[in-house]
Amino acid sequence: MKTIVASVEGLSPYSQSRSYDVERLQGEGFEDYEKRTWRSRLHVDAKGEVFIPPMAFKNALAETAKFLSLGIPGKGKATYTKHFEAGVLAVEPAFLGIKAADVQYERLFVPADGRPGSGKRVHKYFPVIPPGWKADFTFLCFDETCLQTWPETGQTVFQFVLERCGQFVGIGRFRPRNRGFYGRFQVNEFAVIDDLLAVAAE
Repeated sequence: MKTIVASVEGLSPYSQSRSYDVERLQGEGFEDYEKRTWRSRLHVDAKGEVFIPPMAFKNALAETAKFLSLGIPGKGKATYTKHFEAGVLAVEPAFLGIKAADVQYERLFVPADGRPGSGKRVHKYFPVIPPGWKADFTFLCFDETCLQTWPETGQTVFQFVLERCGQFVGIGRFRPRNRGFYGRFQVNEFAVIDDLLAVAAE
């Protein structure tokens, strides 16, 4: 098993849309409820700091590998997809260094049920973090097939897939793979470490 540490920086805004259930006040209208509760769409720890859930990045990475469908050299029609789906795990939240209280919103006219093309539309409020956001991720790679060298670039396949993930898959609400453009990022640092304890000691 290897540990992978990656630092990314947002190239476009990042938005979250966590499901939540906050009780409506007596006599409170829909839009007033939205204005009062929209920050509940953020993933926030006990100290009020916004974070990216580990599975958000794990799933985006696996989705990118599936989309690219890169063939494994010398393995016929086999691709790296299953190796990313089953052999890679994101282990910790990635904190953005931003307090929920400091996040701004955007007001959008969207389908009431969240389904594109459905009938009734309402105004909803979504949190938006501007470009330049930064996050550090730690992955556990149990399947070192993902760390083979990709011939075209000389990088590991993992780094190659992660960079493409930032270019055209993204994370969060309204990301490219969901017909949007938010959640795009670049990879600033990438390192493969033999021992997770080495990461904790830094």
